[in-house]
Amino acid sequence: MSYHNVAAAIAIDLYKMKDYPFSSLPSASADQIKQGIIAPSENNLVNKLLFSDDTEFDWLYPKHFQLLSLKHFTPLSIAQKAAEFLSLPNTRVLDIGSGAGKFCLTAGYHFRETFFYGVEQRHELHHLAENIKRYTDLPNVNFIYGNVTQINFKEFDHFYFYNSFYENIDQINKIDDTIELSEGLYNYYTQYLYTALSAKPSGTRLVTFHSLEQEIPPEYRLADVSYDTLLKMWIKE
Repeated sequence: MSYHNVAAAIAIDLYKMKDYPFSSLPSASADQIKQGIIAPSENNLVNKLLFSDDTEFDWLYPKHFQLLSLKHFTPLSIAQKAAEFLSLPNTRVLDIGSGAGKFCLTAGYHFRETFFYGVEQRHELHHLAENIKRYTDLPNVNFIYGNVTQINFKEFDHFYFYNSFYENIDQINKIDDTIELSEGLYNYYTQYLYTALSAKPSGTRLVTFHSLEQEIPPEYRLADVSYDTLLKMWIKE
């Protein structure tokens, strides 16, 4: 199947959605990946094209999401840079507000020995991420349909955060009208994440992109910055 046929198939399948309940964390067996697993050669070629350029990757999205990608979805180069810092063998990384899955898919493609999970509360975006995962055939990537407050942070080792709470206070640039947005929710989610990160052990890694840093506890030390200081890497002391 050609790259553009893949994109068309995903876009069509997106609108065959059913109403699924919030999903729980996939079982531990999802992390048991046999060493040396290799995708079919055709899929390797498709993935090489997809993960080489943002324009190529964004072709997978329906048109209205392509327009949102620049502002709301992590660029490929930043995803790779962030994942390089977060990726340690046999650890779990959580993308908090994973949208259509661009960070997790890019990270999973480049770093096969780390397991990437994304949590997303918009059904349409979650379903789209699942479709793209199926076509890219990345066994170390999983998506959870739910709200961040439903997540057990003890299940994960390291975290990626592209300020998914910010649209609560910048509703001019919101994605859609399918979820409730408010300044109160922004404060609630920010405090929730702050508390969850505070409870993590020493050595926990966090990468933030376009963050106001209100969710970062003081015990997290800044380890590196990139992309005009918009991308920051943190380690808990």
